[in-house]
Amino acid sequence: MRTSHRPSLVPDRLAGHRALRRLVPLAALLGLVACDPDAQGATQVKMHDNAFNAPVVRIPDGAGVIFTNAGRNPHNIVPVDPARWGTAVTRADGTAGVDTGAVASGETQALTFAGPGVYAYYCAYHGTKEGQGMAGAVVVGDAAYDGGTKGKLAAVDAATGTVRRVPQQHATIQAAVDAAVPGDLVLVDTGVYREEVQVTTPSLVIRGTDRNAVIIDGEFVRPNGVNVLADGVAIENLTARHHTFNGVFWTGVTGYRGRYLTTYNNGDYGIYAFDSKDGLLEDSYASGSPDAGFYIGQCDPCRAVIRRVISEHNALGYSGTNSSGDLHILSSVWRFNRGGLVPNSLDTELYPPQHHTTIRGNLIYANNSRTAPGTGLSPLAWGNGVVIGGGRENVVEGNVILDHAGHGVMVAPLIDAHWWPAVGNRVLDNRIIGSGRADVSVGGPTSTENCVGPATGPMTTAPRFLACELLGDSVVKRRGDENDLVPALALALRMWRLRAPTYPEWRTQPVPPPQPTMPDPLGTPAVPAVNVFAGVADDLDLAPLPAITDSVVAAYRGDVSTHTGARPALDRWMATGQAWMPLSLARLGAVLILLVAWHLRLRRATGGSGDVQAGRTARRVWRLAAAAVVAWVGLAVAVAVRFSAM
Repeated sequence: MRTSHRPSLVPDRLAGHRALRRLVPLAALLGLVACDPDAQGATQVKMHDNAFNAPVVRIPDGAGVIFTNAGRNPHNIVPVDPARWGTAVTRADGTAGVDTGAVASGETQALTFAGPGVYAYYCAYHGTKEGQGMAGAVVVGDAAYDGGTKGKLAAVDAATGTVRRVPQQHATIQAAVDAAVPGDLVLVDTGVYREEVQVTTPSLVIRGTDRNAVIIDGEFVRPNGVNVLADGVAIENLTARHHTFNGVFWTGVTGYRGRYLTTYNNGDYGIYAFDSKDGLLEDSYASGSPDAGFYIGQCDPCRAVIRRVISEHNALGYSGTNSSGDLHILSSVWRFNRGGLVPNSLDTELYPPQHHTTIRGNLIYANNSRTAPGTGLSPLAWGNGVVIGGGRENVVEGNVILDHAGHGVMVAPLIDAHWWPAVGNRVLDNRIIGSGRADVSVGGPTSTENCVGPATGPMTTAPRFLACELLGDSVVKRRGDENDLVPALALALRMWRLRAPTYPEWRTQPVPPPQPTMPDPLGTPAVPAVNVFAGVADDLDLAPLPAITDSVVAAYRGDVSTHTGARPALDRWMATGQAWMPLSLARLGAVLILLVAWHLRLRRATGGSGDVQAGRTARRVWRLAAAAVVAWVGLAVAVAVRFSAM
């Protein structure tokens, strides 16, 4: 597992929903799902008018990038060093090199990169080979990337005391950022700023004077509200809305902090940190994202904290692909999303498998939305509070999780280029109420050593006999390796139903109410985002439940008609019965082998002149046993069909 920092990377913007698409661990076995080749093994780069988004991506050696023209104007991809691209880059038809012809609006060009290195490029219509304008780079493998002509300044841990006022001294936020030096405070007065802010100077603090009245507006044409490519940058006390991709975005940095931020109705993610470590996101809000409200991805160790945030009306509350190591999600509210929190493993990003994320002290409820936006197959997590997809040694502890049509917590393996079993995860001391199928599900096959421990109040599990005890740091299991195929079946069926998905428009999602603003934004000293994790590490055990928890639980009466539609009693009976009789691959295989062996023995035993009546009785018994197996499998399939609905 690599732990070194890679300095400047931007992810596949569809990683969240691609990861969820692979939460169908039996797809390869069942042959139920036809995969979209354009979303397998390739990072997505959008050609916007006039910028590449993301401008820099890092991919594994031998992986691909799909360039899609999402703008209205034609763009092209021209290598800065054509010889460097040469035979190392191949097009979808196997031809070497890149086609430098125009890519029309809506069209794509797929490229595969073989050999570590930096492959810089630009659009000849809107950029230069020197990196100005519309330019980017593909970084393959572990190759070093210094950010080209940018990012040459070092981060500092102390403020300069210089305040750059917008609009009093600088007409735009971008102008103030470009004029600043490391350690400066960019203080933005109230107003609507129609711009995208690119930050390449480290250790800046960009702060609004009023969280609800300082608004960076993308007008549904600009990609990102704030795009940070430098270390140690803090963004505070402002709103980012109506961007075609992300609200606030850090990529490839060491040291980041976002607090008192509001992001809503952005076209991909709300608040997004990729290939970045040493971070803190707190006291912030995200809604109306067709992927995830909050995303931390491709980092190991992440050394990051999300706390006291609210995420609602998104496809996912939180998504984290290959985000591992000292990542803590604490004391936050995740509600009214299609799905709740989804840490997951994926081959098309670096550092799989995902591991060591702690989810503690959160209120996670009613993530069954049918009115939130979505993209691609992201809603596969619909109706689940927490989904651990192919993750290892994660902890879900001390949360209140209620009102989910599927499961409060679902632990399942995940398939991408490799098979990623869910191993060693712990689900302990949660209060889980009102789950449609089961409060906790461990799906199979090959999910092992997962510990579902005591709960605060009654708890149902699928399979039914799924429990463990903890003695210190060791795990004492009681049938803890039992798992069930129903989640995989349900997800495969759900994916089949999502062959041509349509979702509510993200641009018209509800405008959030005013959010609490930062205390004393004018007088609070500017602190660059350096050594962020060390500054909060002593507080990680302090993860109180959100203040609204008791009132939300008190208001819940078991009638989920407000958010999910009341679930028939038949669903509960079927789910309970199936949980007592779990369908695991090993158990099903063993039973089928026994039935076949029994049948062959009956044929040999009754092939001679033996007792005819005894032979008839034996065959009748065999038929009854076979019918019981069919009923057993049929019940599992019926439960999967019921819970595959969205």
